[in-house]
Amino acid sequence: MKNFIQTGDSITIPAPVTVTSGTGVQIGALFGIAATDAPNGTDVAIATRGVFELPKEATTDTFEVGDAVEWDDVNDRVTALASGAQIGVAVTAATATASTVRVILKG
Repeated sequence: MKNFIQTGDSITIPAPVTVTSGTGVQIGALFGIAATDAPNGTDVAIATRGVFELPKEATTDTFEVGDAVEWDDVNDRVTALASGAQIGVAVTAATATASTVRVILKG
């Protein structure tokens, strides 16, 4: 294919804020996990596919396998899908007191 660019498992974008390796990065509906640390405005590779253990609110949010999740970029954590862009689906259950949940990215 003459128009093929890449598989899309990882892409490089300008960091919308200063990011740390392993944290979520969101620009509009585009979401991924930072592969490296990067200052605001510099290029950063983000993984857009795969299963990642991500932080969640540890006193209220609960997840069942299959629940849709979105990214809370103010608090850098996943939340139940409400009005934002879906970033993925929970692949493990998480109680209200759990601090993380495993998510397969929507990529």
